[in-house]
Amino acid sequence: MIEIVNRKSLKIRPSGRSSDFISPSFGWGCLYDCSYCYMKRHKPKGLSVAKNTHQILTEINTHAVFATQDVIKPNQTHNKYITYDISCNEDFALHAKYHDWKEIFNFFKAHDDILGTFATKHVNKTLLEFNPKEKIRIRFSMMPEKKRALHEPNTSTIEERINAIDKFKEAGYDVHLNFSPIIVYKGWLDDYEQLFKTIDKKVKNKEGVFAECIFLTHNKKMHYDNIVKGKEEQEYDLWDPKLQENKTSEYGGANVRYKSRIKKHFIDKFIEEHDKVIPWNKIRYIF
Repeated sequence: MIEIVNRKSLKIRPSGRSSDFISPSFGWGCLYDCSYCYMKRHKPKGLSVAKNTHQILTEINTHAVFATQDVIKPNQTHNKYITYDISCNEDFALHAKYHDWKEIFNFFKAHDDILGTFATKHVNKTLLEFNPKEKIRIRFSMMPEKKRALHEPNTSTIEERINAIDKFKEAGYDVHLNFSPIIVYKGWLDDYEQLFKTIDKKVKNKEGVFAECIFLTHNKKMHYDNIVKGKEEQEYDLWDPKLQENKTSEYGGANVRYKSRIKKHFIDKFIEEHDKVIPWNKIRYIF
C-alpha cells in the first residue's frame, strides 16, 4: 500500500557517518521485505510518500545556511560539501517514481554548498537519464550474493549493483559502496574475499569510490516475527546469542549486536581482507 501524506516533522538531525545531517524523510517504509531491515520495526508494511517536497527542500536550504558556518570541511563525509542523507527511512532509488525525484536532484545540483546522498539495493536505470554533476551520491549496498538471495530476495542482484557503479559514475553521480549489514556466519570472510575480488575486477573507474561498513544490528521482535513467517534459515544467520549482546539504540530501541570484544576482532579481520584486495576503496567508517 502506498499513501501520499503531508510530512509533518521537518526536523534535521546530525549524523556524522553516512552524511553530516539526515534530512526530513521524503518517504518512509519499503516495498522490499529484507529479513533484517530496521524499517520494519517502525512501519511493517507499505510506503508513505511526502507530498510537501518543496517544503522539505526549503527547510534543508535554510538549514544549510547555518551548517556551512558550523561544519568543518574536509571531513570523512566529503572534502567540500555539506552532506544530507535523504533516504534513511526508505530505498529512494526503488521508490523514485513515487517522488518528485528530479526536483530533489536539481535542488542539490544547483546548490553551491550541499550534496544529497542515499543508500540503495536497487539499480534504477531511469536515474541514469539525469546528470547531477556529482551532487548526488549513491551508495550501493553490498554483501555476498548467496546472502543477498537469502535476506534480500526481491532486490537487484549484487552483480547488477557492481555493474552499475561505472555507469552511474559516467552519468555524473558520486558513487560509494555500502557494506551493510555485515553478517557473521561460517565462512563469511571467504565470501567477502570473493566479493572484493569481483568488485576489483568489474569496477574500472575506481577513483573516489569509498566505503562505509556496518555490522548487523538485530531485534528480538523482528527475530520472532521472522520465525512466525517461516524465515528460520534467515534467523540462523541473524540471531546468535553466543555472539550477540543487548544494545539500546540512541532512540531507545532494544536491539542486539555483536559483543564488543568479538566485534572488534570481526572489524579487524574485515578491514585486513578488504584492504588486501581493494585498498583503493577507502573505508570512511566502520562499526
